[in-house]
Amino acid sequence: MDICLITIDKNLNKSLQPKSAIGMLWLQTHFENEQWEALSNSTVLISEENSTLLIEDATNAGLNIQCFSDISMLDVFQKNN
Repeated sequence: MDICLITIDKNLNKSLQPKSAIGMLWLQTHFENEQWEALSNSTVLISEENSTLLIEDATNAGLNIQCFSDISMLDVFQKNN
């Protein structure tokens, strides 16, 4: 996985988390220099609309993108315990 997007609220905003060096480098080419620290700390939030565009663009570039929801991840954790 190169980039992970996690839905964090009911408005479908996403936490953007680079998971590989390739993912981080790709993101750095798409965000301003001022945002690189936030990218490296996984503190960037993007809207549902922008995440759809990012997924399409990154997938076309050959990156592996995974999308999760906080709620679905919690459900999986609770089912396994």
